[in-house]
Amino acid sequence: MNLELSTLTVPPDFLTVGDLGEAQFAAALDLAEAMKHAPAGWLDALPAETLACFFEKPSTRTRVSFAAAAHRLGMLPLVLRPDELQLGRGETVADTARTLAGFCAAIVIRTFAQATVEELAAHSNVPVINALTDDHHPCQALADFLTLREVFGHLEGLKLAYIGDSDNVARSLMEAGALSGVEVVVASPPAYQAEAAARRELLDFVARHHGHAGVVEDPHEAVAGAHAVYTDVWVSMGAEADAERRRRELAPYQVTAGLMAAARPDAVFMHCLPAHRGEEMTAEVIDGPASVVWQQAANRLPTEQAIVHALITGGWSRP
Repeated sequence: MNLELSTLTVPPDFLTVGDLGEAQFAAALDLAEAMKHAPAGWLDALPAETLACFFEKPSTRTRVSFAAAAHRLGMLPLVLRPDELQLGRGETVADTARTLAGFCAAIVIRTFAQATVEELAAHSNVPVINALTDDHHPCQALADFLTLREVFGHLEGLKLAYIGDSDNVARSLMEAGALSGVEVVVASPPAYQAEAAARRELLDFVARHHGHAGVVEDPHEAVAGAHAVYTDVWVSMGAEADAERRRRELAPYQVTAGLMAAARPDAVFMHCLPAHRGEEMTAEVIDGPASVVWQQAANRLPTEQAIVHALITGGWSRP
């Protein structure tokens, strides 16, 4: 075993990208890369263990990738919905956490409030992994940065421009950029930028890690010199009532071929999916040669496999 990796700590839970340090973030990507190139190489890693996957929100990529990741570790993935648990009949989050921890080696949760994930982790004695909340999407950011590293061969010195609603994905990307030397610039209308306190906290995190990040209004300013242009849906789950207003106000932030042309000639287009062609980006962009969205989606599997393995075993490499 690599001596440096053997002494590198693993956080008890993975609730935000910020739960990792610079070295841990790099170790997670290294382990994910190794797992991607040897899909059957960890089948005996966690035999007879169970991974509880609790989903309050619909899911395609997260649900399938975590199930596949568990299988590749020799685990049983157990996918659960609120209506299948006593949680749906009033049992507390704390009691649910204690119960699941008695059966499972780790708990994955995809929900709305970040506070729910934090409460689950506070009462569980097994690792909890945030598969998405309204505030953070750390698993997506890991897959995105593995994709960037595959495309460009490195992360240090890259620039990523995020265009549109400054949402959970944008926040996790900014944290990941701070840990890896990638500059992340978010372009959003003022009403769609993070609240002042949250933005200050995020920029303070970036500064503590000597990173570079910014929030601007002009999408052309954000994409200037960018290696990657990233966007997300304009109407997220739970925001359907404001759909028409959001489409109208975010229309100037659509990623078009013209906006892509304002970035570097070798810039790639990124999206966490699902995508709505004709809204946050044109079909020409997402289906064009610069698009790496399917590579991003595929990379959810090895990065989640790496996080599950590390949190349960307490190490960043095979013992």
